[in-house]
Amino acid sequence: MIDDKIGLEILGNRFQAIVDEMAQALFRTAHTVFIKETQDYGAVLVSPGGEVFAASRRYGVLMMVGMPMDDAVKAIGDDIREGDIFITNDPEATGGMCTHLNDVFLWKPIFHEGRLICYAWTFVHMSDVGGRVSGSIAPSSYEIYQEGIRVPPQKLFREGVLDETFLKMFLINTRTGDQNWGDMKACIAGLTTAERRMKELLNRFGPERISQGIGDVLDYAETQARRVISTVPDGVYKFSDFIEADMVGQGLLRVNLTLTIAGGEMHMDFTGTAPQVRAALNLPSFSKTGHWMLITGVVNWLCTREPTIAYNAGLVRPMKIRIPKGTIINPEAGAAYGGRYSTSHKVCDVIIGALSQAVPDQLPATDSGQGSILLVSVPDTASGETRVSVIQPLVGGSGGRPVDDGVDGTMVILNFLKNVPTELLEHEMPNLLIRRYALREDSGGAGRYRGGTGSIVEFETNVPYTTITARNMERYIFPPAGRKGGTPGTTGYTTLNPDSDDPVDIGKIDILEMNAGDVLRLGTQGGGGYGDPLERPAAAVWEDVLDEYVSLETAHARYGVVGTLEGGLDKAATESLRREMRASRGPLKEFDFGPVRDAYHAKWPASLHDAVSAVTQDMPRVQRQTSYRALYAEIDRRLDDGQAVDAADVPAILAAIRKPGRRGAKPA
Repeated sequence: MIDDKIGLEILGNRFQAIVDEMAQALFRTAHTVFIKETQDYGAVLVSPGGEVFAASRRYGVLMMVGMPMDDAVKAIGDDIREGDIFITNDPEATGGMCTHLNDVFLWKPIFHEGRLICYAWTFVHMSDVGGRVSGSIAPSSYEIYQEGIRVPPQKLFREGVLDETFLKMFLINTRTGDQNWGDMKACIAGLTTAERRMKELLNRFGPERISQGIGDVLDYAETQARRVISTVPDGVYKFSDFIEADMVGQGLLRVNLTLTIAGGEMHMDFTGTAPQVRAALNLPSFSKTGHWMLITGVVNWLCTREPTIAYNAGLVRPMKIRIPKGTIINPEAGAAYGGRYSTSHKVCDVIIGALSQAVPDQLPATDSGQGSILLVSVPDTASGETRVSVIQPLVGGSGGRPVDDGVDGTMVILNFLKNVPTELLEHEMPNLLIRRYALREDSGGAGRYRGGTGSIVEFETNVPYTTITARNMERYIFPPAGRKGGTPGTTGYTTLNPDSDDPVDIGKIDILEMNAGDVLRLGTQGGGGYGDPLERPAAAVWEDVLDEYVSLETAHARYGVVGTLEGGLDKAATESLRREMRASRGPLKEFDFGPVRDAYHAKWPASLHDAVSAVTQDMPRVQRQTSYRALYAEIDRRLDDGQAVDAADVPAILAAIRKPGRRGAKPA
């Protein structure tokens, strides 16, 4: 029971101001492009039990309220002293707080007269933490040991004294040691700022009031979240989507959700989701309530429904999650995690897809689905060393919204990621030339509210041995779906030497070696459209044509808009064409997945996916993975041969492919 509502509001705002100030201190003192431009960092205040009680809504990563800090707190034990600073990047030792090795966390306990009050907590995405490739992340990595140095929770500072032995060992195992230490010192600046401000608050209000306030703001956010969720009709809602793991030979991997809304809570059951894979797409969620890499879309929805909602871990308390162990979103130990955001984003899409069935006028069409970081390493011809940097976040457009167009060139879920100014990149990476950086015409799905456009990035290298890695490239096979009559957005593309006599469509990137003079062009996806395209005002479509968001051909074919650049919009011809199109078309779709995915669903109904998951779920890890792939390959072969296969046939097919003597029958 919260008795002092005014005091709660005062403390909530003070906590918010502190995290914003610590985030700014970190941002302004950082060294790498990842932090000082792209803003892939975070700053929060954490309760003694490991819940985020204040997180920034303005700076850095804006999705940290569901970050589970409890296991990291337990791992450090009782030896916590004034002046200590802890460090880790280990997903397994922290129970899913860290989700890949590049995210390095530093945190500091805050005391008052010997009493632990809370923690100040930061993380930065380090450009490189060692491993098999520059930047540490490649989709084809298949175990955590390939992805860099691994640091379990331990002290970086003991009572204010730096552990220089550990620091040297850590930095020498990375390719960007000096810059990494610069970003670590930026984290320390943020922690020091938070400690100073919290102590001012403690001296003013006293430890009892502050400790009570920490609990109160968490409880208040939970109450608000439950109130919003209780407006959703109780029921069971299902949705699924696919991770495109073709670039690492894993095919399509289903993410399956049964969402139950009841009593102001969301119960998310991911039974039927694909098993973990021998690739870097695994997400270590540990099936934790409201895990931050799973529920970002729901938190955004809560903030939209109640803009003044308290922003802390209380929001995710009503979000109960069940994920079978050994799946791609709850893997067993030792998996590779570097590209886990492909999986995370797909989970968010699936949750939004299920929830939108319950509240159809509150959620957008599917966004571009790709949150990729394009990383480059080039030899420095002057020094002989290797330079590593981000070229751009490869983010496409957001889905059309119930009341407005999608956002061009970015997504709501990843709107905190900023672009890298071309001038800065070319200064730090003088052997690269950015040839083009623009929005992509005809990429957003058509609708009453158009899907946001994707973008185009094109660059050239003038030195050999240039290495490109790009994690989380998605939606090259299935486009982002349109909603309520809107059409799908476009898929992505990657072309090597596009203007040459021999351009190569290379699809998703794992590790790409480029030579001097090579050019790479990438086009990101547009978001799905929302609502009937023929209801979009013709003047708005024509404005999109003039702005080169939509071509004349698409305006005619999708929107029924007629005109020429010389003569302008032809209103009479437009009205006539739209009448014809309305009369000849079929009913509008609630979800339009596009013909490629529609054909896949016709071939592979949900019941077949369910059956494959059911017969493999309880197998040991390696057997589960290989049997899962073998089943899909065999069923695919039979379907392509025209054979009828239904769910009841799957156990017998599994038995047949595991017969002694059959090649690959009994995976080791």
